[in-house]
Amino acid sequence: MRGLNIAIAGCGPCGLAAALLLHRAGHQVTLFERFDTPRPIGSGLMIQPTGMAVLGRLGLLDDVLRRGSRIDRLFGKAGDRVVLDVHYAALRHRAMFGIGIHRASLFAILHEAVLRAGITVHTGRTLVDSEPVGAQRTLRFADGETSIPYDLVVDALGTRTPLAPPTGRELAYGALWASLDLPQDARFDPHALAQCYDRASIMAGVLPIGIPPGAATPKAAFFWSLRADRLGDWHQAGLGPWKARVTALWPACAPLLDQIDDPDQLTFARYAHRTLRSPAERALVHIGDAWHSASPQLGQGANMALLDAWALAKGLADANGVDEGVRLGIKLRRRHVLTYQWLTALFTPVYQSDSRLLPLIRDRFVGPLSKFWPATSIQAAMVSGLVADPLGPLGLESALHRPAPESVAA
Repeated sequence: MRGLNIAIAGCGPCGLAAALLLHRAGHQVTLFERFDTPRPIGSGLMIQPTGMAVLGRLGLLDDVLRRGSRIDRLFGKAGDRVVLDVHYAALRHRAMFGIGIHRASLFAILHEAVLRAGITVHTGRTLVDSEPVGAQRTLRFADGETSIPYDLVVDALGTRTPLAPPTGRELAYGALWASLDLPQDARFDPHALAQCYDRASIMAGVLPIGIPPGAATPKAAFFWSLRADRLGDWHQAGLGPWKARVTALWPACAPLLDQIDDPDQLTFARYAHRTLRSPAERALVHIGDAWHSASPQLGQGANMALLDAWALAKGLADANGVDEGVRLGIKLRRRHVLTYQWLTALFTPVYQSDSRLLPLIRDRFVGPLSKFWPATSIQAAMVSGLVADPLGPLGLESALHRPAPESVAA
C-alpha cells in the first residue's frame, strides 16, 4: 500500500526514522515539532545491533559509526567486586558491537536525511490532541488550530505524549547527565561502558559517545543515579559535597568532575515505566516511548523506537488498508516489546532502588556466576536487544551483516 497522507508528531529519532521509512515507501509525510528549531534532548545513548540493522537499511549506519564510539564491552564494579562484564563477542554473530553516541549526533544524522529527502517539517506546533474524522484523523494544536485530516497520525512524542491516555508509573530514580571531554589517558576504555555501584541507590557511569556536533574532541556521557525527590536537596547542597561523594566511589572520575563548575551542566532525566494496552486507534498509532517506555537500564529505548518505525512501514507495505497495516506492524513488535518491558521491570530495582537485599544478591552471587557460559551469552543477548528474535519477523536478520541501503518496501 502506497500513497497515504501521513502526519508524524515528534522530531526525535523515532519520528525522524519513521518519516524517512514511510517517505521511501511512497507515502506523503508531514512532520510536526513543538520546538521552533528541532533539537535533541539529553546526552548519550547506545545504539545496539537491533537499531544498527534499521540504520543500515536507511543508509545511515556509516555516519553513525563515524560520529559515535564503538562499544565492545559493558563493565561494572561494586567496590572491588566485578558484578557486570558483558562482551558482545559472546554473541553468535561475533562481529557485533554497540555504538555510544550523543543524542545530538543521532538527531543530526536523521534530521539531515529528512531535509535531503524534502520531507515537510512544521516547527513551533505544540500538539494537544487528535480527533477522528470519518476514516481519517486531524491534529489539534495548543493555539486552537486544527490540521487537515490525515489518513494516519503517527504519535512519536515520547513518554508524556498528549495523544495517548495516561498509563504506567513514574520511576523513583532518574539520573543526572553531562557530556564531558573523555580523558585521553588510560583511566577509561574508549570502547567500554563503565559503571560503579554502591548498593542499588548509587550508580555512576561513563559512556564514550564520539565527537558530537560542534565538538572538536571525543566526549563521554557521565551519569549519576539520583532519586527524583532528592533533586532539590542535591541543588541545595552544591557541587562540592557531590563531587566528593563521586570521587570517593570512583576516583578515576576526578578529571571528568573537574570539568563541571555549574549545576546547569548537568541535566536531570526522569524515567517512567508504561505500556499502552492498545497502541492503535482509528487512523492513529503510537510508537517508541509513546507506546512503551522504561528505565534505561538495558539501553533499548532508541533501538526499540527504530524497530517500531521499521515495523510500521513494513506493516503498511504488506497490507491493503491503513488499519490492517497498523495492526500488522504492532503484531510484528508486540512480543519483543513485552519481553523487554518485563526484563526492564525485573532488572531496574537491581540497579536503581532503595533495596538492600537485591544488590547483595547481585554482588555476591549473580555477578560471579555471570562470568561463565551460558550466562555470558544470555547477558550479551539481553544487552544487544536480540532476545525474542526482533529482527527475523521484520526481515532485518540479514542487516546484521551490513547490507546495502534499501527501501522497507523492497
